[in-house]
Amino acid sequence: MTNSSEFLNRMFSLEGQVALITGASSGIGAHIAGVFARAGADVVLAARRTDRITDLAAQIADETGRTAHAVAMDVTRTASVTKGFDEAIGAVGVPTIIANNAGIARVAWALEEAEDDFDAVMNTNLKGAWRVANTAARHLQDAGKPGSIINTASILGLGVAPMQTSYATSKAAVIQMTRSMALEFQRFGVRVNAICPGYFVTEINQDFLEGSAGEDMLKRTPAKRAGRLEELDTAFLMFASPRSTFTTGAALTVDAGHHSRLI
Repeated sequence: MTNSSEFLNRMFSLEGQVALITGASSGIGAHIAGVFARAGADVVLAARRTDRITDLAAQIADETGRTAHAVAMDVTRTASVTKGFDEAIGAVGVPTIIANNAGIARVAWALEEAEDDFDAVMNTNLKGAWRVANTAARHLQDAGKPGSIINTASILGLGVAPMQTSYATSKAAVIQMTRSMALEFQRFGVRVNAICPGYFVTEINQDFLEGSAGEDMLKRTPAKRAGRLEELDTAFLMFASPRSTFTTGAALTVDAGHHSRLI
């Protein structure tokens, strides 16, 4: 008889998988790198801030016993994405799980946002995710391996809030890109899904959420608080699991119902 622990381990185990996480130097990316390693995957941490990911990779390897490798990657530069994947493949193997997490935000009223800021958000959040996803899918197709691409979108890709025009636009586009890629990549076994988090405290939003305006905003949400990073774990593990073979093109909200008020 199979006990419940064995059953759940089989469902969510990432043994034999290689996971590459962009934006892994802090916040959701850093957290999820540890989650994937504890689930059995070897992990590649990718970010511009190599000092942070080198230290974090060593910590993850020590705590989990899994291989954890750090690679420099600037998702706004095609050459950097290409080089990062080549290094990852040489060191650990072809990534079969890709957590597309690098992102930035510029808070401004639409009429006051500089064009350079708008372009920077789009180049990181949308084109950066596009560069990484396409590069990952090509390597998986060439290797004849199935895989899972998980794009970090946002509830602001489903609804809007003031002073978030560029960010909300980029994340809405990521959701639509996810659906389109899911449709095309399924033919060679690569699934593409999006996670749409609500407000979780990270470097991007920490100053706002911990200030009086942020606290007032959180009090108006259904949960009346920000999410805890561990509350994202099961969503990422479900999409990453090789058993989720029929789940693709989804945009899953993890926000305690906050998106219902934005739509």
